[in-house]
Amino acid sequence: MLSLNDDYLAKSADFSTQTIAIPKFDQSKISNSTKEKPVWVHFGGGNLFRCFHAKIAQDLINNHELTSGVTIAETYDDEVIEKIYNAYHNRILRVVMNSDGSLEKELLASVGEAVYFNQASEKGWNRLTEIFTKPSLQFATFSITEKGYALTDVSGALTQAAKEDIQNGPEKPKTNMGAIAHLLYARYKAGKLPIAMVSTDNFSQNGLKLETEVLRVAEGWLKNGFVDQEFIAYLKDPQKVSFPWTMIDRITPNPAQSVADRLKSSGFADTTILHTKKHTNIAPFGNTEKTHYLVIEDNFPNGRPQLEKAGVILTDRETVNDADQMKVTACLNPLHTALAIYGNLLDYTSIADELTDDDLLGLIKALGYKEDLPVVKDPKIINPKKFIDELITMRLPNKNIPDTPQRIASDTSQKIAIRYGVTIQHYLDDPQLDVTSLEFIPLVLAGWCRYLMGIDDNGNEFTQSPDPLLDDLKSYVAGINLNDDDQAKIHQALKPILANKSIFGNDLYQIGLGNKVEDYFKQLIAGKHAVRKTLHETIKNKK
Repeated sequence: MLSLNDDYLAKSADFSTQTIAIPKFDQSKISNSTKEKPVWVHFGGGNLFRCFHAKIAQDLINNHELTSGVTIAETYDDEVIEKIYNAYHNRILRVVMNSDGSLEKELLASVGEAVYFNQASEKGWNRLTEIFTKPSLQFATFSITEKGYALTDVSGALTQAAKEDIQNGPEKPKTNMGAIAHLLYARYKAGKLPIAMVSTDNFSQNGLKLETEVLRVAEGWLKNGFVDQEFIAYLKDPQKVSFPWTMIDRITPNPAQSVADRLKSSGFADTTILHTKKHTNIAPFGNTEKTHYLVIEDNFPNGRPQLEKAGVILTDRETVNDADQMKVTACLNPLHTALAIYGNLLDYTSIADELTDDDLLGLIKALGYKEDLPVVKDPKIINPKKFIDELITMRLPNKNIPDTPQRIASDTSQKIAIRYGVTIQHYLDDPQLDVTSLEFIPLVLAGWCRYLMGIDDNGNEFTQSPDPLLDDLKSYVAGINLNDDDQAKIHQALKPILANKSIFGNDLYQIGLGNKVEDYFKQLIAGKHAVRKTLHETIKNKK
């Protein structure tokens, strides 16, 4: 059987027989170049990187537009480095799952070095710090999820780890943002070397978030006497350190056993899915959809490879923001999260299967076309209505994509302000729109509060997806039971959630939506099957 660790150049005919495309370069040469003259660091070695960024790098290397590979800096899970990257010579089998059931397979060897960048690993910490002092380093990209940027808790106060990072200085911070500030301080001390810090995480104005949180730490260090004002000036000078905004779109589920089985039956050996102690699901292969977009603000003070030759759209910040607002706040992510919330409540385990449910299909159509699309600014590079059309008719119904509402429901508290709060704010800001006319966004938010109870529509308990605020949020609804109809009790339970500006961007009561969410929630808890009934009747009467 073929293995990722096989000599793909010597066994090119065998890989061709299995329809696996191989690199057009010698990996050892690329790895040596990466270690000597690093150009690109990526934070977060998970499935999105393995299926998307690594392919961009491979295309550039294949076409001689990039002479070194990507340095992976995994900040969370050491097993990912040890058991996935190192164990397979930093190679990846990328599997594109087409809607006709076919698989497109390619062996990626564009990762030149992989390190565990965490204060718990002195070797990885020192190595990445050294890399950040290299003049050749042009940019770093990120896919660490929204929670990877968090320095504050549900109340908006600094977390204990963030406080300690600011109090202890740049030597070995605990938070991701403290660690990034540490690296930039090393680069500053090496000669104020320029770099682009490119967040490609899936939320709006991601570059601004990265910049804000890095500066929050750095300015804390300045106040405590660890750094000088010149370091702050360096971080704020876009000719030295830029924080480009991006829009990224590619559905990349966890590795699927069904894909592993197909690979194994075709004669490919490395199909074991790793479930780490930290609950990371990752494998020697990664599975993803065909459709993809990556739009980046073209602001690279130390230069960049010709990313556009690998399908990346380079443009100005306004266009990036328009494309991102279109996707993240209106045309995809809010629909995805709605399916995640109600999919859990209605016992679905497949996003594609949810698209066969008339009520759920009606929900996302009403949400996307009726409430979100009217406030979307056309970015010109992607047509918003066609984007939703493609999502609903082609992408989400693709049964070859083993995506689940349970995966999408992860970290919902970190997403809601962007996925629904931005649209709500548009309704508040436009005098021709009435925020209280919204029905389906409040229905989704009520569904999320119902989800926090951990009771499905049949009255059975289910396990909620990981979320940094889950325990706190669950405590508010812990006293609510099915068939409760005491409005005062419901209000007391939901007010700490719905009034939380850090979750929604506004106090929902102050803008006239809090009571509407409460009303929908009351309907959703009116006994078994109340979720289905409420969903069906709302779509029937208000779409």
